[in-house]
Amino acid sequence: MMFRGFSAAHRRVRHATGWSSLALGLTLLGAVPAAADAPLPRIVAQNGRHALEVDGKPFLMLGAQANNSSNYPEMLPTVWPVLDAMHANTLEMPVAWEQIEPEEGKFDFSWPDTLVREARAHGKRLVILWFGTWKNTGASYAPQWVKSAPDRFARMRKADGTPHMVLSPHDPDTLKADARAFAALMAHVKAIDPDHTVIMAQVENEVGSYGLARDHAPEAEAQFRGPVPAALARTEGKSGTWEQVFGLHAEQAFSTWAFASYIDKVAAAGQAQLDLPMYVNASLGSADSDKPGETGPYGGPSWNMIAIWKAAAPHIAALAPDIYNRDEAFVAKILDRYGRADNPLLVPEIGNSPDHARFLWPVLGHGGIGFAPFGMDSSGYSNYPLGARPDQDAEAVTAFGAAYGLLAPMASDWARIALENPTWGTAKAADGADQSTVMGTWKITVQYARWAFGANGSDGAAHPLKDKPIGGATVAQLGPDTFLLMGQHVRIRLDDATADPRRPAEILSAEEGHFENGHWIMKRRWNGDQIDYGFNIGPDPVMLKVTMGHYH
Repeated sequence: MMFRGFSAAHRRVRHATGWSSLALGLTLLGAVPAAADAPLPRIVAQNGRHALEVDGKPFLMLGAQANNSSNYPEMLPTVWPVLDAMHANTLEMPVAWEQIEPEEGKFDFSWPDTLVREARAHGKRLVILWFGTWKNTGASYAPQWVKSAPDRFARMRKADGTPHMVLSPHDPDTLKADARAFAALMAHVKAIDPDHTVIMAQVENEVGSYGLARDHAPEAEAQFRGPVPAALARTEGKSGTWEQVFGLHAEQAFSTWAFASYIDKVAAAGQAQLDLPMYVNASLGSADSDKPGETGPYGGPSWNMIAIWKAAAPHIAALAPDIYNRDEAFVAKILDRYGRADNPLLVPEIGNSPDHARFLWPVLGHGGIGFAPFGMDSSGYSNYPLGARPDQDAEAVTAFGAAYGLLAPMASDWARIALENPTWGTAKAADGADQSTVMGTWKITVQYARWAFGANGSDGAAHPLKDKPIGGATVAQLGPDTFLLMGQHVRIRLDDATADPRRPAEILSAEEGHFENGHWIMKRRWNGDQIDYGFNIGPDPVMLKVTMGHYH
């Protein structure tokens, strides 16, 4: 994104494996132990909900991902002002294999050195995106010495023996080289970052294969004709060949096991040096059809292959969807599919158009631990139509910054609340229809494009947001009758789910405020006109603490 207005100058499970030995002379890197008072970031689970812990307490990642080619020191002046303007607390930034190992066995860590130093100076946390063997399934970020040696670093093979563009997940030489480089990077980060400015790492990027279901090289072909691995047979409760166990999905399952196993070994090598939470991001296809090739690239962490990823990659803490679709129904299904008791919900990439900003609310409602629009810098690049148009720069920063601004001062408090309490969230759909759920004995209804006054929210004039994809809300249930409400461009109503006329419902209190170190700080009470027709939240997001009751 160009972001006019900014000048160029201001723009896991631990499993010990043999792969930890791939650090290749890590003693030469001068690694030092992390400070005793700086606990490692980790992902915790409680009753099927999750939180990312940083500095020993829950942390909500209000993130932003820079454009891919902004991963150079000279580009950072285009990044920090944008993050500041949108109130982000975390930067996701690529560190490419070709950057740190331009010559085989010779490492250059000047880029991560600069990145960590500047992030610390700007008060931001970091998520390192390891662009190694694969980036969007391709090899563009692998070093030239890898790409130019196809006899040593094999590509996948088509059925006729011709090469496919994707580096093969079955190749042991590529795996060994990638794992060695990633381990070296993690050892170096440990040495320069005892306070854990770096809180997570993404291992590879949108992995898999488009246009080829599986590798047909001789060794891969032999594996496909053989039995599924014992660990996967236990997971599936069935043994036999890939076709016997997975039927029509045999090739997708085979590729998934290969990519996931490869990435798990890379992650294990890195965690042997610095045990950060690590995740893999998913390029998405259909949210409904699970026909082979329709859920995403073959081998990637598609929603219908999550069980295989969990079995093959225990060092990966989260499988995380990249969302560029603008349809609320699609996004809701994807959040349901990836937000699971065994998989913390993280959205590490989402489109940076203003209408994508509304999806933060359902991500929070699904207990999400982090969220990050892609392309948030002033480098001049726009990935429209996936993201914002070039003329939407300022609007995009404002759209994401509004909600981030509300949450940033109490991000840790919200992360704790979401770990410990039921939550729900939603965003405006294309038809603008009301959306509702039941929490305990209360029905929560979210309405859009309503004027603040009047039962129908209209004085006869059409609301200016009637046909615009703007608005969303998040609700947390703190007790049987007490809720936190927050959102933007919505009306929220709370009604007795039983609608018992003998016990009419009423609002006992509605306080606008915020949390500070775990304590609720009231700014003002809402009453009279402001609650007669529900809780109407306009362009400035607010948090309300509401207690409901009955009279008779």
